[in-house]
Amino acid sequence: MKRPFIASISGKGGSGKTTLTALLLKTLMEVNYRDRTLIVDADPATNLPEALGLTLHRTIGDIVEEFRHKVDDPRVAAGYRKDIYLEGLIYEAIIEAKGYDFIAMGRGEGEGCYCYVNAVLTRVLSKLSRNYDVILMDMEAGLEHISRRTDRHVNTMIVVVDPSIMGLKTAERIKEVVKEVGIEVEEMYVVGNRFPKNVEEKLYNWASSIGYEVAGFLPEDPLIQEYSVFGKPLIQMPSDSSAVKAARAIAKKIKLID
Repeated sequence: MKRPFIASISGKGGSGKTTLTALLLKTLMEVNYRDRTLIVDADPATNLPEALGLTLHRTIGDIVEEFRHKVDDPRVAAGYRKDIYLEGLIYEAIIEAKGYDFIAMGRGEGEGCYCYVNAVLTRVLSKLSRNYDVILMDMEAGLEHISRRTDRHVNTMIVVVDPSIMGLKTAERIKEVVKEVGIEVEEMYVVGNRFPKNVEEKLYNWASSIGYEVAGFLPEDPLIQEYSVFGKPLIQMPSDSSAVKAARAIAKKIKLID
């Protein structure tokens, strides 16, 4: 049985993770509707629905909060397995869009809820991965998702970096933490976002020195800014735009498409 392609897209805040996730999905949809595809917004900021033109009604965090209130009520809690009931609610929250499914992690209320939402997401993803050919995960900014091992089932990790020392340092630390917590990733790539042409060589040299492979670059495409300002879904960008062309090349490099 063919293993699913499971990729996480991470990096520091504002590096372009959500943009890359949306454009990779667009590229995949252009070439192969037969793949069963799941998109996971694992960032508590939950910006991906807007980039995909989706209306989000419930996140896993919302469901967990509702569930907690229900199981605290003795009139409701008796007579069922809580874990099975919770997972059933989460499956109901999956949005069936044209050509792919979508689910968002969101964030629970109250102290400690986020770790619990992460744990639920990880368990559900383990089961969902059997039902899809491709899973793309837009991760939260920084390193916490790795230390919580939300990425444990990932076989391809993509770190988006912008032309800043903070972007490079975040990518370096991500690689260190992956090793520290024992996550086995088959491929680790970096994608440069908004890199001037005369700085691209620096990313290649840096990546080679620490064991990343450069998957490509997203250019400074004015259409991305235009779509973002006016709230137009990035997935609707024209196929001949510079950003979509670049995403297509990246998708081929990481073996998402042929």
